[in-house]
Amino acid sequence: MIRLEKFTKEFYPELINSIKNAKELMQFGGPEFIFPLTEEQIDKTLSDENRIAFRVVNTSDDTTIGHSEIYFKDDSAKLGRILIIDKNQRGRGVGAQMLILLLKFIFENRKERHIELNVFDFNIGAIKCYEKVGFCINPDKKLIREVEGETWTALNMVLNLEIWKNKNGQN
Repeated sequence: MIRLEKFTKEFYPELINSIKNAKELMQFGGPEFIFPLTEEQIDKTLSDENRIAFRVVNTSDDTTIGHSEIYFKDDSAKLGRILIIDKNQRGRGVGAQMLILLLKFIFENRKERHIELNVFDFNIGAIKCYEKVGFCINPDKKLIREVEGETWTALNMVLNLEIWKNKNGQN
């Protein structure tokens, strides 16, 4: 089991140390960050009052499993910077649990019902996870990023929170 906690400065080093190169940083944080990730870069992004960052915690031992953020803009909520830091936890349903907790947080605390996220097209495991929770690929929106001489395509995925709640019987 996992829970979300406010991401605070004391956990910056865990996040910074989990990003090993520029490609991992782009996959995690997009073009806003420049490798190596620094506390100053994290401070700058989290100074935006429309952004909430969470530490994802293993409830059995209070260790950090991952990181996630929600950014609120134009009556929508964008999930991002979703990372399972503990590689041993990947592929075990933790990502889906994280998404469900983020969606419940938005539903219970905010008015936004249009939820979206971006994911690189080669990240098949993440795409399958997002689809399992209820996200669908938006064919009308793609982002292109240049990363170390490579061209990466980010897919946009969307979810209507009211439909999701009704379909899944979430309280």
